[in-house]
Amino acid sequence: MKIEHVLAGFIPEPRCRDGLALAVLLARQSGARLTVAYVHAPAWTTPGPGKVDAEWQTYVAEDAAHSLEQARRLLADVRDVPIDYVLTGNRGSGRGLVQLAGRSKADVVVIGPAPGGVRGRIRLGSTADQLLHASPVPVALAPRGYGEDHPPGIRRLTVAYRRDPASDEAVLRAAVIAARMGVPLRLITLVVRGGRQARMEEEMLNRLRERVMADLRAAARGHGRLEVEVEVLEGRNVAAALGATDCEGAMLVCASSETGPLRRVFLGDISSKIIRSAPCPVMMLPRNPPRKPGILGEQGKL
Repeated sequence: MKIEHVLAGFIPEPRCRDGLALAVLLARQSGARLTVAYVHAPAWTTPGPGKVDAEWQTYVAEDAAHSLEQARRLLADVRDVPIDYVLTGNRGSGRGLVQLAGRSKADVVVIGPAPGGVRGRIRLGSTADQLLHASPVPVALAPRGYGEDHPPGIRRLTVAYRRDPASDEAVLRAAVIAARMGVPLRLITLVVRGGRQARMEEEMLNRLRERVMADLRAAARGHGRLEVEVEVLEGRNVAAALGATDCEGAMLVCASSETGPLRRVFLGDISSKIIRSAPCPVMMLPRNPPRKPGILGEQGKL
């Protein structure tokens, strides 16, 4: 998977800086072009008094143009990334971005967090919900405050891994992105455990650690010269497990739920917890059709 075209959703609010900052970093490190889009309300489709229709259309057009001008001003200092600015109409901002991604052949859609939430964490709103259940391309989500306090570049891609076809595919796709961006790849598996463990439970946990580490090492093989690290993270919940490692300058990559529609991003229960707990940007990958046997070489898990 190559990132050659980044599509960023824009809203005329302070939190828009978070998504724009992530979009610029992705485009810059991937050598991609960036399109900044504002999804405005559509014109009325039912006939009405001509004057009212004209006034509404004028208002929508002026408001949309003003919003997009704000985006231009925010990115005025970005000289090393080619940027286009577009307007599109839709009743749902997420659905509008999905349609625009298809028309413009974008490789990834980037948005910021929903209003509220904790600084340094991702909050999901209606736009993210629409994207995370319908997008045919990866969706990257920026945490709150990322526009004010972000690294100069993405230093590492981290894949949340479990032994299944979707995760194997996610590793392959993330490896291509990491190589293009010139950053190392890290594979992690989260082991969520209770507070106090009986002796038998601790023995089972030890066997689980050994198994998931073996799975991680197998998934890390066969990526050429790309540097690949593996790590098992443990905690009483997903947030605690993710907090046990260094996520500074990282972007976390997750595979879509296998129960979702084919060729679409679809958010499962574990992915939802990871997104809400991650202290860094998260990229959700859409599902891909199954590969033919043997195409993965050493890993051969699909």
